[in-house]
Amino acid sequence: MADPRGFLKHTHRETPQRRPVPLRLKDWKEVYEEFSHETLQSQASRCMDCGIPFCHNGCPLGNLIPEWNDLVFRDRWRDAIERLHATNNFPEFTGRLCPAPCEASCVLGINQDPVTIKQVEVEIIDNAFAEGWVVPLPPDRLTGKKVAVVGSGPAGLAAAQQLTRAGHDVTVFERADRIGGLLRYGIPEFKMEKRHIDRRLEQMAAEGTRFQPGVNVGVDITVEQLRADFDAVVLAGGATAGRDLPIPGRDLEGIHQAMEFLPWANRVQLGDPVTDEDGQPPITAKDKRVVIIGGGDTGADCLGTSHRQGARSVHQFEIMPRPPETRADTTPWPTYPLMYRVSSAHEEGGERVFSVNTEEFVGADGHVRALKVHEVEMKAGKFEKVEGSDFELEADLVLLAMGFVGPERKDLLDKLRVELTDRGNVKRDKDFQTSVPGVFVAGDMGRGQSLIVWAIAEGRAAAAGVDRYLMGDSALPKPIQPTAAPQR
Repeated sequence: MADPRGFLKHTHRETPQRRPVPLRLKDWKEVYEEFSHETLQSQASRCMDCGIPFCHNGCPLGNLIPEWNDLVFRDRWRDAIERLHATNNFPEFTGRLCPAPCEASCVLGINQDPVTIKQVEVEIIDNAFAEGWVVPLPPDRLTGKKVAVVGSGPAGLAAAQQLTRAGHDVTVFERADRIGGLLRYGIPEFKMEKRHIDRRLEQMAAEGTRFQPGVNVGVDITVEQLRADFDAVVLAGGATAGRDLPIPGRDLEGIHQAMEFLPWANRVQLGDPVTDEDGQPPITAKDKRVVIIGGGDTGADCLGTSHRQGARSVHQFEIMPRPPETRADTTPWPTYPLMYRVSSAHEEGGERVFSVNTEEFVGADGHVRALKVHEVEMKAGKFEKVEGSDFELEADLVLLAMGFVGPERKDLLDKLRVELTDRGNVKRDKDFQTSVPGVFVAGDMGRGQSLIVWAIAEGRAAAAGVDRYLMGDSALPKPIQPTAAPQR
C-alpha cells in the first residue's frame, strides 16, 4: 500500500490545470499544463489498496492500478511502466482519451473524490518515453505464420503488437493514407497530439509489424487475395457507419456527419495541402453559425474544433435531459455515473441545449439556413413533443454527432460473408473468431460503438484467439470474453 494514511492526508483530488481558454484557442496543442511528479505521487498515495479493488473490474483491460499507484508513490517509475504495460499496450492513448470507468468504481469515490487513476497512468507512460524505457520488444523466434490486421485503430494496433511479439508476421492494412484510424483523423489534436501515435508506431515497426496505409481491403486487395496470402485475418475496422437524421431538408448543403468534418482539421495540423487561399479546409466552421446535433464526446470534439476555426456561434443539441450535477440514483457506485460533465471544449464556449429534437432543416438557395426545433420530454420510455415549444435557430453549418450504428458492410464484410448479429455487428465466438474459419474480429466492428479501453482489450483477446488457432495453444493474455457493448 502506497501510504496507509494517504487518503486521509490528501483528501482533495488534484488534476492538471487547463491552459487559459484565450491562450489555448490560438493553437491546437493539448489543453493541459504540466503536472509535477511530487503532486502526482501525493495523489497516488490516496489509493487504499482495497481488499477488493473495484477499479480492476471497472477497467476492461484489468489494469493493475493499486500496484502502479504504489510504485509511483515509492518513486519506482521504471517498475510502474512494466506493470502498466503488462495489461495495456497503449497507456498514452487511454490516459488521454478514456472516460476512466476505473475512477467511477474507485472505492474511495464512495464518500470522497476518487483517485486520479487516469492522470497517474498518463504520467507513467510519458515519463517512460522521456527516459527511453519504451523500447522495441521483438519476438525471440518466428513462427512462419502470416496474419493480416484490417484496420489500424486501437483494437487493430493492439492485436498487431501482441501477434508480432508472439512471433507471427503481421501486416496492418489501413484504407486512410496514414496509420491510426480514428485516433489519427477522428480525435482532435487538442485532445491528443498525433506525435503520441507516431512514436508508438516507430516501436511497433522496429518490432517487425508491417504497415500498409492507403489500402482498402476488399477493393484494392480482393478478399480472395487476402485469404490466400495470410494464415489468419483480424477484422478491426471499427463501427464507422454514422447515425443519420433523415428529416426534411437533410439533402441541403452545409449538413455533414461529424466524421466528414473532423478529419480536415487534423489534416491541416499534419501539414497536408488541403486548405484554400484563406487557409481554410474544405469544411470549416470559420465565421459560421454552427449547430452540433449530439451531446457526446464526438459532439464535444466538433465543438472544440469549431472554436479553434473561428465559428461565429455554436449550439450543441442533446435530445436527453440535462444530467444531474452529482451521480444519478440510477447509476450507483461502482457503475459509471450519469452526471453533468464539462469537457475542455464546453469550457471554451458555446451553448448546450438539452431536451430538444430537430424536426426539419430549412434552406435557402440549396444551403441550410436554419433548424426547426421543439422541446421533448420522456413519457413511458418515449420522447414526446412539448406542445408550444417550437422554435427556429439559424445555422450555416450543421454537424451530426449522434454516434455510430455499426460497421460498414460494403466490400469487405459482404465479400467475406461473415455472419452478423441482430444489431449488424460481426458475430464471433469465445475466441473472437467469426463464422468464417481463420477470420477474427476485434473492437467496435464486433462489439459495437464503445470505449478505447474495450477496443484495446478486445484486440489483445483476439490476438490470443488467433495465436491459439495458428499454434494450437497460446501464452498471450486473454483479458475478456466477447460481449456486446451496452446500449445507452
